[in-house]
Amino acid sequence: MSGFGKGCHLHLIDGSAFIFRAYHALPPLTRKSDGLPVGAVSGFVNMLQRYVEGNTGPDAATHVAVIFDHSGASFRNAIYDQYKAHRPPAPEDLKPQFPLTREATRAFNIACHEIEGYEADDIIATLSCRAREAGGRVTIVSSDKDLMQLVGDGVEMLDPMKNKRIDREGVEEKFGVGPERVVDVQALAGDSVDNVPGAPGIGIKTAALLINEYGDLETLLDRAEEIKQPKRRQTLIEFREQIEISKKLVQLDCEMELDFTIEELEIRDPEPEKLLGFLAEMEFRTITKRIADKLGVDAPTVADVIPDGPDAAPADAPETLPFNPDDYECVSDVESLKGWIAQAYERGYVAFDTETTSLNEMQAELVGVSLCIEAGKACYVPIGHRASATDDLFGGNARAEGQLDLNEALGLLKPMLEDESILKIGQNMKYDSKVLSRYGIMLGPIDDTMLMSYALFAGIHNHGMDTLAERYLDHTPIPIKSLLGSGKSMITFDRVPVADAVKYAAEDADITLRLWERFKPQLHQQKVTTVYETLERPLVPVLERMEMRGVKVDRDTLSRMSNAFAQKMAQLEDEIQKAAGRDFNVGSPKQLGEVLFDDLSLPGGKKGKNGAYSTGADILEDLATEHELPRLVLDWRQLSKLKSTYTDALQNHIDPETGRVHTSYMQTGANTGRLSSTDPNLQNIPVRSEEGRRIREAFVAEPGNVIVSLDYSQIELRILAHVAGIDTLKQAFRDGQDIHALTASEMFDVPLEEMTSDIRRQAKAINFGVIYGISGFGLARNLRIPRAEAQGFIDRYFERFPGIRAYMDETVKFAKDNGYVQTLFGRKIHTPEINAKGPTAGFAKRAAINAPIQGTAADIIRRAMVRMEDAIKGLPVKMLLQVHDELIFEVEEGAEDKLIEKARAAMEGAADPAVKLDVKLSVDAGVGSNWAQAH
Repeated sequence: MSGFGKGCHLHLIDGSAFIFRAYHALPPLTRKSDGLPVGAVSGFVNMLQRYVEGNTGPDAATHVAVIFDHSGASFRNAIYDQYKAHRPPAPEDLKPQFPLTREATRAFNIACHEIEGYEADDIIATLSCRAREAGGRVTIVSSDKDLMQLVGDGVEMLDPMKNKRIDREGVEEKFGVGPERVVDVQALAGDSVDNVPGAPGIGIKTAALLINEYGDLETLLDRAEEIKQPKRRQTLIEFREQIEISKKLVQLDCEMELDFTIEELEIRDPEPEKLLGFLAEMEFRTITKRIADKLGVDAPTVADVIPDGPDAAPADAPETLPFNPDDYECVSDVESLKGWIAQAYERGYVAFDTETTSLNEMQAELVGVSLCIEAGKACYVPIGHRASATDDLFGGNARAEGQLDLNEALGLLKPMLEDESILKIGQNMKYDSKVLSRYGIMLGPIDDTMLMSYALFAGIHNHGMDTLAERYLDHTPIPIKSLLGSGKSMITFDRVPVADAVKYAAEDADITLRLWERFKPQLHQQKVTTVYETLERPLVPVLERMEMRGVKVDRDTLSRMSNAFAQKMAQLEDEIQKAAGRDFNVGSPKQLGEVLFDDLSLPGGKKGKNGAYSTGADILEDLATEHELPRLVLDWRQLSKLKSTYTDALQNHIDPETGRVHTSYMQTGANTGRLSSTDPNLQNIPVRSEEGRRIREAFVAEPGNVIVSLDYSQIELRILAHVAGIDTLKQAFRDGQDIHALTASEMFDVPLEEMTSDIRRQAKAINFGVIYGISGFGLARNLRIPRAEAQGFIDRYFERFPGIRAYMDETVKFAKDNGYVQTLFGRKIHTPEINAKGPTAGFAKRAAINAPIQGTAADIIRRAMVRMEDAIKGLPVKMLLQVHDELIFEVEEGAEDKLIEKARAAMEGAADPAVKLDVKLSVDAGVGSNWAQAH
């Protein structure tokens, strides 16, 4: 064994951070043979393998150790008994995985250490200081800010998430001071995560200013009386002891007694039998095969199980290749493009992407396209780049050299892009398809990696390319900002130099193909192929056509509404100021708080960190039961939002060429399968208030046409009756009874013939509230009644409908056991927070209860939309909008009855034959010259 000294390089890996990153990043996974949770172990093993493979070259480690936190308390708890007291205990399914990660580390023949009474950071600190004193270098593989005090003089950090090195400059950027003063800043600022108290009201920036001015913490505290700001001076004097304790808590121990030496951490090759034996024992088939191939040995037999979680590469995935932007080809002549097209035909598939001048597909101009036919082999075809980064008088709008003619390039690409025998693979293909359709190209057939990710991982992370590349390919894509800039100096893609565009655009296609190779087999393995093939992929062209059609919005109607809202707001402002007894800015939360809690002395005033009272909607709704002013402010705020978000903003969204508004639907915007829409968002137009409903008057039909709305009637309550097996509700739906009146009758023992609108309103609030997991507190706020009375309503509801409580309990248990819930059509909604403690758990439980119901309703309307075009074929009609449970059409006058007949049949039968509901779906229809009349 050699010594450690000059020329040696020690890597210290923060093992606990790796474990929690792996646990929270991946869906739950259990070992098939015995149900043991192993998801975090799988992710941890993949991270270690990537580390081992990447530890090459002149900067490679000569010595390495993975350092873990010991499970018991540390010496800091003796200093301050509340240290880390707020941290919830580890999730139950993670606890058995902690020892397995230690086994995994040893299986890789990497040293791993933990010491009772100390934290991993202290061990890392001691090893770093000893290595530095011996003349060696240290890289701490962690992003933990507490370790930044160690940086400098041969010690640096590596953030493994961002693959970013942190040196002295990086520490100064984070804390505003050098590493040697980090503990002083932390002692003042405290740490809410670790429950380090610090100095109340002093954050990182203020702490850095003070330390830079006075040199160090001790000098600052000794001279605290010199500080001019009274509050800051008082805080430092009054809380001196607490600040000094905080410094002891954040100061790492560099003088620990270790039961091992640095020399013992020398890099060792893994022993194939030991490593592969551990992996086989965990039943990690994919990585077992991959590592066996790397080591040049036969893989041991592993039980036939699903590969190790969605984060693992499928068994038949190609060898992981590094991304090399210099290898991408710029296609600037016809023969080269023909060659790439020929390769696509030979393969039968091609990854494809477009570059354009705008995110608005209705106005975007095509700048170039990229193709990829195998990992690492991609090209970019520039067709619309400009010679200069800006327009000017000297030809700045001229075409850049070295490009194909747009019409010539598209003429060659069009047959391949439309050929049914060639699969086009993309990320968010709806965008590319809409852009190409304006150039006369009907793109298809397609696969979409964004939608595959959504089918596989809904609830775990978003589905943008950057996220997917970093998580599943361990690669950070070239950021678009590095090419376009930002702010006023931001340019469009046609101004990007072709050489830079090649690296960025071709990389997108390369990433897309690699994601597809990884995700496609997992659809089957994770049993979501049907979701992708019947609910996601076929919806793309349907949404594309709806978005291209747009909906006519009358600018004059919006303008009149804006004026009316402005007048009403002015009237409300006058009433508010009279109720307050003085003039103030109603739009200022700070001034409103002072009026409510200082002037009027209303209860519940709480100040935030900025010293101002909180005046959120929830606080005002509570106060509205006691005073007129907050009620008026709520009305004013609603009008203000309607005016700014809709009646004013919608006018800016009217396309100058079509005169219509073209929203963009996002299939992956909600975990449950509900669609969301942007630019503009038409899903959130309020319908509860008269003013909100009036906005729909501006959505009008063209002359000679009418608007038809078809809306599922109480679809989520019908699904609840089915999944929870509530016979009373099922029968009521069959008999066509008023479901809210029936619920009220059951709960309050009021005969139906004596039912009042107020009692029915309360029952309606409970019916819908229960679906969304409403609490007594939330119901009290909705009905503006005392909390105890509201909780009594909920308790009585569950007594009358015990099946609903049973459904909730069973659903939460399933989520805890499996890490996801499912819709009736097989859509998985992952619930990674379901085993958490504290407020997060409550939210996760409510989401888990609601997701199968809302998700099933969303799946049903998706199925209806996919079938709708065939159902209404031949009729003079366009499907324009989808808003939650409603579809909106524009149809020629005289054909509305036929449309309603055909569309209603498609919607009411949308669940068949996949799911046979116990409760028949019902669809309400309406007709009018505008959306408000039709709805």
